[in-house]
Amino acid sequence: MGGFFKSSIGRKVAMALSAFFLMFFLLQHLFINMLSVFSPDAFNEVSHFMGTNPLVQYALQPVLIFAVVFHFVMGFILELKNKKANGVAYARNNGAANSTWSSRNMIYSGLVILAFIVLHFIDFWIPEINTKYIVGDMSGLHNGEFRYYHELVEKFQNPLRVGAYVISFVLLGLHLAHGFTSAFQSMGSTAGRKKNLQVFGKAYSIIVPLGFVIIALFHHLINNH
Repeated sequence: MGGFFKSSIGRKVAMALSAFFLMFFLLQHLFINMLSVFSPDAFNEVSHFMGTNPLVQYALQPVLIFAVVFHFVMGFILELKNKKANGVAYARNNGAANSTWSSRNMIYSGLVILAFIVLHFIDFWIPEINTKYIVGDMSGLHNGEFRYYHELVEKFQNPLRVGAYVISFVLLGLHLAHGFTSAFQSMGSTAGRKKNLQVFGKAYSIIVPLGFVIIALFHHLINNH
């Protein structure tokens, strides 16, 4: 296993696998959050189920956290290896003509996304963990009603936080625009499928981040009194 991660192919395959898992999670997360736009009750029910289901909490959640950390650490390692292999002179030599902005700046968009994840954890995950496992309240209730929708709306009252979310998801879209196709190429996708993957990847990198932006703006504009 150690030899696998020491090889360039091994690192790229591991990076791709973690990317697939995180892209699937994004779709699932978008679906749940989109419920808050159409049905607060459905959003509360699904959020409570996800927040109290043992399989989600004790199996999938740790895997998700590991995948996030692994993906970013592996991304930094690959970036350093690529710079070392290519050399500074090559990196400065007509880079815009040979690659897209997204591919050249994956490390920077990744850092902004990582900062967003930290903010997201501070906003939602840490308070949730505190309520359930420190306070010991697994009911999900506040004043006799489920609290999830109210907590979501409350976070999007602050325009600075909404702005940070929007900027982060724009950069996520740029990150995905390159990362989606790159992940499939790392797994050995054929050249004949490259065009279809690029079309599908472009659609994914636009629709998913845009969905999250719409949710944030919706709750800010509709519920901000």
